[in-house]
Amino acid sequence: MKSIKTILILFSIIIIAQCTKEDDKTFKISTDAVGKLDKTSLARDLDLIYENDSVVRDTIQSNFGNGSSKIKIYEKGGALLLTLTPNTDSIPTIQNVLINDKRFKTDKGISIESTFKDIQEKYEIKKIITSINNVIILLKDSDIYFTIDKAQLPENLRYQANTNIEAVQIPDAAKIKYLMVGWD
Repeated sequence: MKSIKTILILFSIIIIAQCTKEDDKTFKISTDAVGKLDKTSLARDLDLIYENDSVVRDTIQSNFGNGSSKIKIYEKGGALLLTLTPNTDSIPTIQNVLINDKRFKTDKGISIESTFKDIQEKYEIKKIITSINNVIILLKDSDIYFTIDKAQLPENLRYQANTNIEAVQIPDAAKIKYLMVGWD
């Protein structure tokens, strides 16, 4: 009788263990992490972090000798996942992360396929910055930010660089051009 109870208990534990799904962070975006990459990851460790993917370093030299480097992370099979910009510290970490793949989502479900309405419903907007071609949406208490192309705005707002654009002026259906995380 004891052996039957033991077998049932072991069987129950095995079923529960298999039903418990481990939280997959491969495509999760948070303030402190983007997928396998976190805020403290060193640029020199990217080959280890993305050992199953392709890491492509691109250095552009300017006329003054300062290099501006971008690091692109490609999934095996060729899909561009992320574009990283390291800082210029003596031991560089990642300063900016550009999300290129639609599978990456914030903890509130926002991806590069989301709209301005989705952002407004899920996050508190701290500030909207207007540039020549884009509108940048900064979030309160987050390192995540979004860029919307001015082509998504009403025509009277598209061609004025110094106009302050407010959230009510951005159409709900405006699509995200860039989803980025900026770490100091």
